[in-house]
Amino acid sequence: MPKVLRVAVALLLLCTWVIPSAGPHLANAEESRKSERTDGDVFQANSYDSYLQTHQNAGKPDRKIVVEGGSYTFTEGMEPKKVNNAGDRQGNFVETGDSGSIGWEVNIPEEGLYNLSLRYFTVDGKASSIERMLMIDGEVPFSGARSFLFPRIWTDEKAIEQDNRGNDIRPRQIEAFGWQEKPFRDFEGYYEKPYSFYFSAGKHTITLVSLKEPVIIDAIEIGQIEEPPTYEEIKKQYEQKGLKETNGQMIKVQGESAQFKSSPTLYPITDRSNPNTEPQSIAEVRINTIGGNNWRMPGDTITWKIDVPEDGLYKIAIKGRQELLRGVYSTRTLRIDGHIPFEEMREIPFYYSSEWQMNTIGNGDEPYLFYLTQGTHDLQLEVSLGSIAPLIREVQSSILELNAIYRKILMITGGVPDPFRDYNLEKKVPEMVEVFNKQSAILYNISDQLVEITGEKSDQVAILTKLAYQLEDLAAKPESLQTRLESFKINVGGLGTWILKVKEQPLEIDYLVIASPEQRMPKAKASFASKVKHEISTLFSSFFIDYNSIGNSSENERSVTVWIGTGRDQAQVLKAMSDDSFTQQTGISVNLKLVSANVLMPATLSGQGPDVAMQISNDIPVNYGMRTAIYDLTQFSDFEQVADRFRDSALTPYKYKGAVFGLPEQQVFPMLFYRKDILEELKLDVPQTLDDIYEVIPVLKKHYMDFALPIAETSGVSTLEPSKAFAMMLYQQDGSFYEKDGVSNLASEASMQAFKRWTDLYMNYKLPLQFDLTTRFRTGEIPMAITDYTFYNTLSVSAPEIRGLWDFVTVPGVQQEDGSIRRDVSSGGSAVIMMDQAKDKEAAWEFMKWWTSKDTQVRFGREMEGLMGAAARYPTANIEALKELPWPTKDYQSLEKQWEWVKGIPEVPGGYYTGRNLDNAFREVINNGTNPRDALYDYVEEINREIEFKQKEFNLKQS
Repeated sequence: MPKVLRVAVALLLLCTWVIPSAGPHLANAEESRKSERTDGDVFQANSYDSYLQTHQNAGKPDRKIVVEGGSYTFTEGMEPKKVNNAGDRQGNFVETGDSGSIGWEVNIPEEGLYNLSLRYFTVDGKASSIERMLMIDGEVPFSGARSFLFPRIWTDEKAIEQDNRGNDIRPRQIEAFGWQEKPFRDFEGYYEKPYSFYFSAGKHTITLVSLKEPVIIDAIEIGQIEEPPTYEEIKKQYEQKGLKETNGQMIKVQGESAQFKSSPTLYPITDRSNPNTEPQSIAEVRINTIGGNNWRMPGDTITWKIDVPEDGLYKIAIKGRQELLRGVYSTRTLRIDGHIPFEEMREIPFYYSSEWQMNTIGNGDEPYLFYLTQGTHDLQLEVSLGSIAPLIREVQSSILELNAIYRKILMITGGVPDPFRDYNLEKKVPEMVEVFNKQSAILYNISDQLVEITGEKSDQVAILTKLAYQLEDLAAKPESLQTRLESFKINVGGLGTWILKVKEQPLEIDYLVIASPEQRMPKAKASFASKVKHEISTLFSSFFIDYNSIGNSSENERSVTVWIGTGRDQAQVLKAMSDDSFTQQTGISVNLKLVSANVLMPATLSGQGPDVAMQISNDIPVNYGMRTAIYDLTQFSDFEQVADRFRDSALTPYKYKGAVFGLPEQQVFPMLFYRKDILEELKLDVPQTLDDIYEVIPVLKKHYMDFALPIAETSGVSTLEPSKAFAMMLYQQDGSFYEKDGVSNLASEASMQAFKRWTDLYMNYKLPLQFDLTTRFRTGEIPMAITDYTFYNTLSVSAPEIRGLWDFVTVPGVQQEDGSIRRDVSSGGSAVIMMDQAKDKEAAWEFMKWWTSKDTQVRFGREMEGLMGAAARYPTANIEALKELPWPTKDYQSLEKQWEWVKGIPEVPGGYYTGRNLDNAFREVINNGTNPRDALYDYVEEINREIEFKQKEFNLKQS
């Protein structure tokens, strides 16, 4: 017995010594840790804060250097045009393109930190802000200088008009081309003041790299932007100059009468919830406010023109409502005639309330007074982050550092750690405990500051304190991390969500008041009696007023009934567009209804269907068309002209036997997304061919990271589409899904090879079958993935902490004998269709042409992006429209390169069996280890049996 115990103890000790050091990945993780800094360190080293720290002893010389735009000395990838006249000015200007770079030589007389500002004139482009990268002496000085935004100016096309129902019609927003001067500053608002740039004395070069939109440049000004005085200093100036308060004056400016905006989405809106909103009507729609959720992004501005009757001191009040951001106040910066009057106007808070508030600008004890001269003045409010900005910067830095630690832990434990194993993480990642302690203290401090700033504890504080406590506990008990790794990852992801919430600063404005100090301000809140009267009146009017009808009621008998199957926001935008554009141009009214696509066939069979149905999935047009439920669009004489708006691949799913049963609305296709920082850390190149992928995956796996391919959506879909990963490999092998007679071609040799290559990636390389790509891409667990290009929109919005650390390019392909690479991919999308029972087919066709036209698609895309953010960027199928949407030039060029390789997947009767049984064959191989060729061949027979059955059912069998 003692001998047995001695053997057992010896084995236990042997396991204890051997197991922790087993596996090459542990040694690699150690080497990686010793040789490289974390992503957080890299971010910190290249941040604006560290840049200022480096040059903290530099002065701020009181000098002004003006560099004329037309005096540029070098260009690259651009053909600039010298301009002498622009707007109302003459001078030595230069018009720069939307790509390439232009540079100037400048002589700096004295070393120090300088502000830079750009004087520019907007020209026709994609109607988005101008974006440039700044380089000094050929280098980007810090990470924030990689992107600067310079806004355009937008205004109402005309005054608010009314339709023949008495409802206000929202005016379209058009660009007002004009001169502007803006400093080089952080467009995300994380730094309130303009950036300072260090120059040594002597010659330097300043380069602007075009990222988006052309622009005319008058000059770059180098100097010091004057800091506004405090209000106490201004008050002393008032006294010294003998400035007097006005008496008996009250000027009310309606919010919806704003003169200029920085975005076309800052249009006037309607509020019917309060009887005190001006103007107000019980029965008719009145446009009576501006802002709301559209006016929430840092840097967005709205400007009003104010006519002041006499010189003197005035107070300013704003009737506003901030009912969307609970726990953090919304902030605005006030400028009068382009200048911040005093320091306190950098941050005007608007606290959360579901009621309208009259906010008199002041310090709580007394209103601030503003000196205004007689005449017209510009009053501008800009979205800013105020005191929250430095907190967001700290949280963003924390996320990067915690994600870097998480990846190091992942390299040792893997994605699913063994809960019974001691990984000795505090030894293998010695900085882990220190980072946890440091970040816990930082998050606790941020939480305390947030409570101090806002004056309350809220859900905005909860995520900070929750993660701070977890980090503190993990630092004290590092051995528990392996059982809490998933919750740790979720909580770090929650910090990213926190940033998204607090950086949005919505505010709705009814009107502004400029008044003499003794004047009493109007009441913002409605009385209880007026609310009751308002609600009762609204209730009674609802029996007689059709609130679902928007715009003019058509006096013309021609009309089109249109069904749309997506959200109400999209439907409302489309209805407004059709009323102020399509109906006015053609005299054809549009009856738009929000109806689920599932009831389309039953409604059609019962004779209750629409004339036109929108946002229809790719499998429906041919499926309904062969049943003669959808009209063949080739019957119209101008069809070919309309079809030229799209690529052939977009029309492919809607073609059958020479007929075309739909026009493409959206077209989505895969691209390769990758984390630049992680590939650089692992010394990997972006894969160009599928063979390159086989070399990349083992390196990722060695560090417990993954490569991801698109997985077909199996839940919540009526028809399972063929896998885009398989389609990519099939098309790159020059294969096809169907033969000319409509039967499946998946038994071909090209298909068999593509299927084997696809399944081998999962059998031999263990690619993940289920994953949350957004979260795992953010954390770095999946640093490389092939997925639909709309993932770009998701990352732009939901992953601000990795901005600039990722990119997307064309997918890897198959190298040809001539050295070129085939990068074929398939596409998905949606269509607009005309039902065969449409009474006025010409009117329906006019609507379809209008809807798929470039101008309509561009406007709809911009409206949706403004309403719902960058995540809603519209993936239009119109070739020219995609060019006009606000994609950065480099990113659009990548999209266009991939678009040229896109192939559509044809639809045939019984084709719904293809995606279903392709997925069955795939899972047969993955789950049961069946030979790929045998599995695919068996399920191809199933596909063909169904196709032949459908061909016989509808008498479609080709001879």
